[in-house]
Amino acid sequence: MKKVLFKGCGTALVTPFTNDGINFEVLRKLIEFQILEGADSLIICGTTGESSTMSLEEKKSVIDFSVKVANNRIPIIAGTGGNNTKEVIALSKYAESVGVNGLLLVTPYYNKTTQTGLIKHYTNIASNVNIPIILYNVPSRTGINIEPSTCLELSKVPNIVGIKEASGNISQVSKIANLCKDELSIYSGNDDQVIPILSLGGIGVISVLSNIYPKFVHNIVMDYLSGNWQKASASQIYAIPLINALFSEVNPIPIKYAMNKIGFDCGTPRLPLIEASDKCKAQIDSLLNSENSFV
Repeated sequence: MKKVLFKGCGTALVTPFTNDGINFEVLRKLIEFQILEGADSLIICGTTGESSTMSLEEKKSVIDFSVKVANNRIPIIAGTGGNNTKEVIALSKYAESVGVNGLLLVTPYYNKTTQTGLIKHYTNIASNVNIPIILYNVPSRTGINIEPSTCLELSKVPNIVGIKEASGNISQVSKIANLCKDELSIYSGNDDQVIPILSLGGIGVISVLSNIYPKFVHNIVMDYLSGNWQKASASQIYAIPLINALFSEVNPIPIKYAMNKIGFDCGTPRLPLIEASDKCKAQIDSLLNSENSFV
């Protein structure tokens, strides 16, 4: 069995922006909040962090800053994936050099590739770093799916240790679990599918919801893994209205508004993403202001 990078709640952290760049003061507050509230790891420069509209220097600065602020109190996982293998390797090596605990590598988008190409892409990256790698499968955004048989081949690479499964295809997750067993840890990539994926042997979630409620999401996973299935399932079901609101428009549009709403000045998404609509804002306002048991 491979070393587990983290178990529980990994928060896919938003990146707070100013008009000119990164708001490092707020980023520090976000990291401290997540650690205080029991998140099990932080994923930076991922989809929710708007990595696609960050410059290379911004990514490097956020990765380096996050590692220093966390100071080994919580695993920092850097999203260094992309559709140019050479560039992914360069950024991944940089992330390793400044002390990240692992990498999250999204599948190549736009140019895409074949399943054989995916295997070559990932194994090439893995051979250039020594830290653990989590594959990131999100075909709705990238236009390419990591097939279960491909997961099996990649699970044979020593430092490819997990997969963030955001395909929404539970049947596919069951096939991955059957083929890869303990050689590939499975994390839910969708907040509304935490319990289904845990029931198939998953060990956690890489979550958007936990930007607001890290302890709540942590508890869902830990309650389930400790055998308190009914409580975990009830919490998952309870959270569905807020989860739906957070994905009513393209992520991270709603979560960025929600973070601003609860007191973190995260700014607005960068174009081509835009600010949340009035309808989305009203929905989130209603759910955040209502009596709830998230805390």
